[in-house]
Amino acid sequence: MECPRCRAQMPEVAHYCHSCGQDMVASDPGRRKHFAVKPDEPVASFALVSSIMPRGAAQRPQTYRLALIVALAAALLTAIAGALPIAVLLAAFAIPIVYIVYIYDVNLWDDSPIPVTAMAFALTGALAIGFTLLWTNLRSASPVTFGLESGSSSFDVTDFLLLCLLVPVVGEILRQIGPLFLASRPKFDDLMDGLTFGVISGVAYACFDTIVKHWDLITGGFQGVDSAATWAALIFLEGFIKPLLMGTATGIACAEFSGLGEGYDGFSGRYFRGFGEAVLVNIAYQLGVYLLNMLPFGSLSVLLSVVWGAILLGIMILRVRNVLHTGLMEAAMEHHAREVETDDIIEYCPQCEMPVLEHGSFCNACGAAVRTGAKPHHHKAQTKVTTAGTDEEVGA
Repeated sequence: MECPRCRAQMPEVAHYCHSCGQDMVASDPGRRKHFAVKPDEPVASFALVSSIMPRGAAQRPQTYRLALIVALAAALLTAIAGALPIAVLLAAFAIPIVYIVYIYDVNLWDDSPIPVTAMAFALTGALAIGFTLLWTNLRSASPVTFGLESGSSSFDVTDFLLLCLLVPVVGEILRQIGPLFLASRPKFDDLMDGLTFGVISGVAYACFDTIVKHWDLITGGFQGVDSAATWAALIFLEGFIKPLLMGTATGIACAEFSGLGEGYDGFSGRYFRGFGEAVLVNIAYQLGVYLLNMLPFGSLSVLLSVVWGAILLGIMILRVRNVLHTGLMEAAMEHHAREVETDDIIEYCPQCEMPVLEHGSFCNACGAAVRTGAKPHHHKAQTKVTTAGTDEEVGA
């Protein structure tokens, strides 16, 4: 049987083309009904784990999903109980910790943990602390109450330009620095690597931005809360929606920087489009929260901010899935066109564990992209050296 998309030859029983991922059974030319990372999900889906954790989506989706739920639930419960210092810290670090565990689990740092952690998390965190301290000191209002200082009757132009223009634009530039440096390295130039580094940078920035803005709450000790629902909503906004929104936005731009196939595409038109999208969604988020903050009721202000943030996050998840799916499909076609030589090592599908045909980018059985599996751990080759009377093995 011949694939109508890439002309590759395959077994008659194949459901998907092993070279380009084309669905050979259903009439779905663009394969929109079967996500390249997880074929049992459509491309247009709000599935979070397979969107921002593509390499582990096939093997352990429930593990990452459960970790996110537990971390979020712990933050919400402590906020309702009035333990605001613990709630803020849990909200700030919940998603970054889960994501760092994910990076370790799939060996995304390719046995270089210190440079990856330093550039993708620590550098962005340091930049976030410095910039947030700078802009919060420029504000006339207290930064810790941003989101709760409802009912403001005056519109401050300087405050508006600072929060809704300067902070989103500069913040996005700062979030790009570490991931783009990593994505330009030969071992990290894959599209999924760029996406993941962008996401971890975004959630790291949100983490330290939250800590700086709410430092008075963290050091204020246990206290009763007037409205548990309001505080829970604020914790959800700061600890779940904001980091994921920043992470997906930055991840899209960094994925476009990595581009398709071998090597990174760099500052291409696709990258600048992704960067523009990231800036626009951050401006939209800040603008919505700023304007809703002027409503006369604090609880309504925060709840509507959560709804607004959730809408934007849903849009960005769909956008991430489209970028990832399109990138994997196009990269498979590029790989097939080059006819890259492979060694004799048998590859297995990360989704269904069936053997993958030679030169295959997709599994014939389930249609999963082969490249979404965890990276192999590299070990130094052993070279046998013969000395006078003794045999020794040394690392090559």
